[in-house]
Amino acid sequence: MIETLRRIFSIPELKTKIFFTLMLLTVCRLGTFIPVPGINADIAVLLFRNATRGSQNLFQLMDIFSGGAFAHMTVFALGIMPYISASIIMQLVVALMPSFQREIKENQDLGRKKLSKWTRVGTMVLSIFQAGIFAKYALGINAATSGIIVSHMDQVRILGVPWLFYITVMLTMTAGTLFLMWLGEQITQKGIGNGTSLIITVGILSSLPGTIGSIIKQLNLESQEAGQMTFSSLIILCLVFVLIIVGTILVIQGQRKIPLQYARRMVGPREMQGGSSYIPLKINYAGVIPVIFASSLLMFPATIGQLLGQGWLMRLSSFLSPGSWGYLSLYVFLILFFTYFWTATQFHPEQIASDMKKNGAFIPGIRQGRPTQEFLESTMNRITLLGGVFLALIAILPALVSHLLGVDNRISHFFGGTSLLILVGVILDTSKQIESHLLMKRYEGFMKRAGR
Repeated sequence: MIETLRRIFSIPELKTKIFFTLMLLTVCRLGTFIPVPGINADIAVLLFRNATRGSQNLFQLMDIFSGGAFAHMTVFALGIMPYISASIIMQLVVALMPSFQREIKENQDLGRKKLSKWTRVGTMVLSIFQAGIFAKYALGINAATSGIIVSHMDQVRILGVPWLFYITVMLTMTAGTLFLMWLGEQITQKGIGNGTSLIITVGILSSLPGTIGSIIKQLNLESQEAGQMTFSSLIILCLVFVLIIVGTILVIQGQRKIPLQYARRMVGPREMQGGSSYIPLKINYAGVIPVIFASSLLMFPATIGQLLGQGWLMRLSSFLSPGSWGYLSLYVFLILFFTYFWTATQFHPEQIASDMKKNGAFIPGIRQGRPTQEFLESTMNRITLLGGVFLALIAILPALVSHLLGVDNRISHFFGGTSLLILVGVILDTSKQIESHLLMKRYEGFMKRAGR
């Protein structure tokens, strides 16, 4: 391990990228402790704990993804989720607009810039909208239990509306989300790993001490009486924890190898012998992106419903409450949908078939051209179904176990498939990027192979 770290930090470029990433992630964590002007953070946390009431609650999942910023009502309370929601919307728009697709194919740089521009605009609009609803929710809490909002912020009113408080919250939280979006882009471009995923991962990891504290509290080690959680329940949770980690690694790293044969071909004056190779088709081509997208898409309407808490919106938030059957059913459907959607937008069998034909490569028993394309499409569809189903089962397994064991909400959310899938997937992706830098410098690699 020490030797591996020495190799990593012996490469100046890689060392700079790692330190740059760590520095920006530290800035992300500092922002979670800066409250919105006019908000009493200590009282906000107490009210947040009362709002969760120990049941499966959307607010706790939001708080985990934002790294604790949601409960403290800080400048990063909305987290990076509006950016992810805007990215989903833009991906769907691109898929539904052939003209936009052609523009991106004809000029990829210009297309990416245009897509990035509209994603940022969408992030700003969604952030302003969510921050306004958040401000309305805070005012409602303050009316019932005064103290969460500083008095002079609530007293400045025009036509009975506290515009000063609304504007302060909306500008501050929107600026916080846009700043997080910028930090994520900087990490992706100049650091190591995917910036957006790393920001979510750091938020999830920040809840680990609180989760351990909840486990110790529920075990009730200081008393002779039985606690809410037994040691047998803890062992089952640990087994589920290990199974999710192993399952995530298998589903992300798993491949279906399609054999290739190369015909003899002339290279200059010399004839080159044919050879064999393979095409590695990933079982889960999309990685943990379907899980992030599905969680974000479910959180958006459910958060609005729970913050407003009126009529059909309240019923919607109850239906989409984490752990409910409605939530789990939609969650599984969205994971499968985004698994296929992301694979369809990123995997291009027609391009692979064309490149194979140009290089004289063919799949044994399959003709070049259109038959090869159709074979790759059908094969990828089958393994994508397998990977999507496996991913969905891993995601909902802890929720089912927590229902049976009756463990605390905070524990089930951390040990939940969503958090662990994102955590393990992002660590694997970042490890691969570090390994690629080591292999470029002719080192052994970050992850050792069997037999070495």
